[in-house]
Amino acid sequence: VQLQASGGGLVQPGGSLRLSCAAERGSIATYHMGWFRQAPGEDREFLAAISWSSDEKYYANSVKGRFAVDRYNAKNSVYLQMNSLKPDDTAIYYCARSHRSNLKNYYSDYLEYDVWGQGTLVTVSS
Repeated sequence: VQLQASGGGLVQPGGSLRLSCAAERGSIATYHMGWFRQAPGEDREFLAAISWSSDEKYYANSVKGRFAVDRYNAKNSVYLQMNSLKPDDTAIYYCARSHRSNLKNYYSDYLEYDVWGQGTLVTVSS
């Protein structure tokens, strides 16, 4: 499977963006999925994760209440709605597929994700 992230761009502080992650050459319907980001000179940061059935969702404290993860298995896609964006949210955003059957204990560890999209750049600036 290949993951294609899209939807990034330039947005003003306080604005919103909706990122999409589409899977090709395979299905992600039975996999837990996650979103991460990486700013220049920084480590990769966990943002959000969603179980294959959407009944579990987890968020980093830094984005809780501002970001929302969702998925539409019929379209083989996962989404990240980002609101109230701040300049500190500027980074490359990645979607990834978890290789764990148990999401709860591993959702924030990037090593537990085995397939990554190419990333989409989000720039928050006035």
